[in-house]
Amino acid sequence: MTIGILAEHRYYPLERRVALIPESVKRLVERGFRVAIESGAGELAYFTDELYTHAGATILDRDALLAHVEVLCTLTFPAAIAGQIRNGQTLITLAQRWKYAEPIAELLARGIRILALEQIPRTSRAQAMDVLSSMATVAGYRAAIIAAEKLPRFFPMSITAAGTIPPAECVVIGAGVAGLQAIATARRLGAQVFAYDVRPAAQEQIASLGARPITIDIGTTDTETSSGYARQLGQEQLERQRQGLAPYIARADVVITTAAVPGTRAPLLLTRSMLESMKPGSVVIDLAAESGGNTEATQPGLDVTLPTGVTISAPLLLPAQLPQHASALFSRNLTNLLLLFVTPEGIRTDSGDEIISALRLN
Repeated sequence: MTIGILAEHRYYPLERRVALIPESVKRLVERGFRVAIESGAGELAYFTDELYTHAGATILDRDALLAHVEVLCTLTFPAAIAGQIRNGQTLITLAQRWKYAEPIAELLARGIRILALEQIPRTSRAQAMDVLSSMATVAGYRAAIIAAEKLPRFFPMSITAAGTIPPAECVVIGAGVAGLQAIATARRLGAQVFAYDVRPAAQEQIASLGARPITIDIGTTDTETSSGYARQLGQEQLERQRQGLAPYIARADVVITTAAVPGTRAPLLLTRSMLESMKPGSVVIDLAAESGGNTEATQPGLDVTLPTGVTISAPLLLPAQLPQHASALFSRNLTNLLLLFVTPEGIRTDSGDEIISALRLN
């Protein structure tokens, strides 16, 4: 059984990660697998071909790799080369079916098995395979660092001979994995942090990190799915949410938004008037840019500075900005998944396992 890894940075310019690192390759080879790596796949994450060869991988060009592997693993759906994937192969990827519906349908029609990593169930058994949580951890950390870089003032309180400078005030909206990591990082940088999540259960997690929970009555407590994700709110509930957030936004130096609802457009939380109420020099980091954004001024992939001096930054593919650790986390999650249903002799995608059943698109 041969597992293939592509140099994804060659067809997705923002990508710098690699799906398997040498440490994981060695683990798989020791279990009896063959691993083929496209030449240069790990170079932007500082994993050289030599390291992969030493771990037991075979280095191939893309055409040779696609012609020989049974299982192809990628970080992002390989739309640019979907036509080169062979009938009968298995593709393991973050499929983003809502975004790549047509090429996914074409692959399925050709008999290609697809396992969508974003559909990992939120169970204790599946935690070690949860790539979404791993990448959200990286994104939340990076968001706080970007905010500190862009803010034209200190994050921590500073007592100097020239007087005392108060800490920056940071508001984090959404206390999922990314939001909690943003809270923790902003706190470590010395900011005073307030945080809000529509799920009442998140209040305790927010407080445990030293942030102050924001409580808003939106008229319902039925805000969480059975999987632990936030439910999509109605317009009246969204408006009550905006009204409750408005005074916190107006006095914030930094706002980090992470609110997302799986499979749908990100909720619009910050109106233009709310953004314009912020102090000149304030910074908003919108982590939901790839699914439409949490603010009315969000332009995915760009920084927008309003006439009032407020900057809205909407970075894309944030985990790729920390390629070494992002690759390592993804790789370990992926390896745990591979060892669950792939053996050196074949693929067990029809085993009835709850995790595999959740991932399969066909």
